[in-house]
Amino acid sequence: MTRHRITGLLGALALAAGALAGAAGPAAAADPAARDGGVHASAAGPSAEPPAEFGTDWHDPLTAAPPVARPATRSCEVTVAEARFRDYTPYVGTYAPPAACGGTWAKVVLRLDGKVKGRQYDRLGHLSLGGVEILRTSTPEPSPDGITWSVEKDVTRYRDVLDKPQPVEMLIGNFVDDTYTGVIEVKATLTFYAADRDRHVPAPDAPDRVLPLTTPSVTTPRNTERLLAEVYATGSGGGCEEYWYMTTPDAAPYSCKAADGPYREVRISVDGQLAGIAAPFPTVWTGGWSNPFLWYVTPAPRAFDVQPIVYDLTPYAALLNDGRPHRIEVGVAGVPAGQSGWSTPANLLLWQDEGRAVVTGSLTRHEEGQPANSTRWTPAAPGNPAAQHRLDTEGGHRLTVAGRLDTSHGRVTTTVTRAVHNTSAHRWTEGENQDALTATWTDEESVTRGPATVRTARTYTMDGETTLGAGDRLRTVISLGDSAETSTLRGGRTVDRTRLDDRYTGDASYTANVPREQRHAVGTSTEHYQLYGAEPGHGCYDRTLSTAQGTVTVDRRRC
Repeated sequence: MTRHRITGLLGALALAAGALAGAAGPAAAADPAARDGGVHASAAGPSAEPPAEFGTDWHDPLTAAPPVARPATRSCEVTVAEARFRDYTPYVGTYAPPAACGGTWAKVVLRLDGKVKGRQYDRLGHLSLGGVEILRTSTPEPSPDGITWSVEKDVTRYRDVLDKPQPVEMLIGNFVDDTYTGVIEVKATLTFYAADRDRHVPAPDAPDRVLPLTTPSVTTPRNTERLLAEVYATGSGGGCEEYWYMTTPDAAPYSCKAADGPYREVRISVDGQLAGIAAPFPTVWTGGWSNPFLWYVTPAPRAFDVQPIVYDLTPYAALLNDGRPHRIEVGVAGVPAGQSGWSTPANLLLWQDEGRAVVTGSLTRHEEGQPANSTRWTPAAPGNPAAQHRLDTEGGHRLTVAGRLDTSHGRVTTTVTRAVHNTSAHRWTEGENQDALTATWTDEESVTRGPATVRTARTYTMDGETTLGAGDRLRTVISLGDSAETSTLRGGRTVDRTRLDDRYTGDASYTANVPREQRHAVGTSTEHYQLYGAEPGHGCYDRTLSTAQGTVTVDRRRC
């Protein structure tokens, strides 16, 4: 199956990502560590009996993630974009905030509704207001008869952008011809829910300023007392960086090369000094692993709601508060020199000290561990076509930065420690008719600001194998995991804790290299999404979705 997986089904993302390469600014939920939002179908409920194989239509895409919780207050809806994407021309329009719901909002919810039919690849898309990206997404692959889907996201944190008229740009780069017939139709709306003190529905804390990082040179307000950067880091655009976690050093006989192997690390720097590190999320798009039948109904975690990496840059606030321009840059370590394929748009989120025109202080600590990255290739035994090559990889890095600020409410010290680690075992046969990966990424972060410490432990897992067997029968078996546990401590005592665990498993097969009607495709999938210690559901959310041949067979809620 040489090049079958890497270029056959994923070439479309190369087209889409090319149009996105210059896009600015990502989006996130109201809490940087939260993961609000979900993908919802227009129809729900399990089917009585799944068909023997995929037909020309299947259940609309959906995920087990929770919908965005909404307050029971007055609401107003604004349409921000409505377009039919068939090429690489962006939608351009204007936005104005709703007058009827005032300028103080308890919540703002973005919703994208889409539909497409025929034949089409997965495509990347973004929506930005005033240059600030408030949604980054990808699309499902359609059935011949057509599908609809929707994505919701809490965008309350963008109050600074939403409370004034803004230019709008939206793009889902697409290509339509006699073969790839799917025109992607979307409508994006914002629903504003008014704050109401009498009903104990206040406006949440939100940044005073949101700045898209369109160039490395940035001048921030001089009274900044808290500073976050959010970065969408997506390996996409077709080619090998879309499958960065399976690249191999030059010596190993594999079709995707990277001199330093598959270890990747997303880094942010301030004036050339490393200021933050993170593990990239191993996103699998809806054509991923050569097998769209895995993802037709239930996409892989985060595929439709791309989440940003969030860095706490508050230790650098004093340096940035001098009124001069400074350079803030994002890069991906491990990408071969000159290799394209990564998109890293970013936003800066700033909170200002209302009691001071200038906040002073200093960077007090910068300790960087030595980056580690090692690979070991074990060649396949010669003369045995079933023998496997193996590449074992281990990498990691650690960084601690601290700074103090003299604010109107006293001296505040912020210390940020982050440690990332990755292990993987990649196994494949000559010709890559069997290709498998088992990998784990961890990203552990501790932020102490004044008397409070927030600790977040993230773990991403991938365990999959694709086999091209007799009669060009292709089978993929895969499991994916996205988990995070966040604890807040005061005085050494835990005062709050949340836990997220999103797990996907799938098994699908079809006959490759034949027309769609001759594929005889079958496939099952299950997603189990658990969220504890956070709304909705009074601190408990637990939903399981299972599918077979494009129908929903299980939709179970336990909380």
